[in-house]
Amino acid sequence: MTADVRRVAEGAYLVHGHHTNWVVLKDGDAVTLVDTGYPGDRQGLLRSLAAVGASPGAVAAVLITHAHNDHLGSAEYLRAAHGTPVYLHPAEVPHARREFLHQCTMADVLRNAWRPGVLPWAAHVVRAGGTRNNPVASPEPFPGEGPLDVPGRPVPVHTPGHTNGHCAYHLPEAGIVISGDALVGGHATSRTTGPQMLLGFFHHEHARALASLEVIGSLDADTLLPGHGPLHRGPVRAAAEQARERAIRNARARP
Repeated sequence: MTADVRRVAEGAYLVHGHHTNWVVLKDGDAVTLVDTGYPGDRQGLLRSLAAVGASPGAVAAVLITHAHNDHLGSAEYLRAAHGTPVYLHPAEVPHARREFLHQCTMADVLRNAWRPGVLPWAAHVVRAGGTRNNPVASPEPFPGEGPLDVPGRPVPVHTPGHTNGHCAYHLPEAGIVISGDALVGGHATSRTTGPQMLLGFFHHEHARALASLEVIGSLDADTLLPGHGPLHRGPVRAAAEQARERAIRNARARP
């Protein structure tokens, strides 16, 4: 597969894979990967590293927003093949080891099959390896609080709801928030683009996911790099509020 690599700031690149995004943060010859796409995105992931002048061996760390297969895809490959540490929020570490699985079920998909885009999206998930058992053997919790000592120096921000240990990453100096699935710019199951939440059945706890929009909105940033959909330029506070209003409006309109 190909991957669309877009420079969004000095040393920061948003990569669009197939229905999912990841981020490359580059400092000199070393890089940090935030998420890694689906298992089936591996060739695209490797090409995205080459496109920014890096190699798999140059990845100093993999940071995961949350341990769903469309974000965790090649994390274990990089850990096993190159010794790359894979960091997550402590609550997400056992999820990455697959001690449990917080994600929508086949029953959820079937109940929502009437929604435009759901069945084509589900078919893609299967093709891209989204239903495989894809654990990380030795995921690690963040080594400390505050900025991480990795290229880009991102600050983890706990934004639970989509999963218990979901994290966004804030780059204060660059004015960037990497929002994972807590706040997206679009999705294959959505008929709209722009800042929004994923459909309710994707979240482990929808109420907590809705509350986490306030956390994201409190961050000082004007560039949003989401886990799905296009990047968003403009105050992140306004983007989070737009997503919140859309979610509440959609819930009221639900029969």
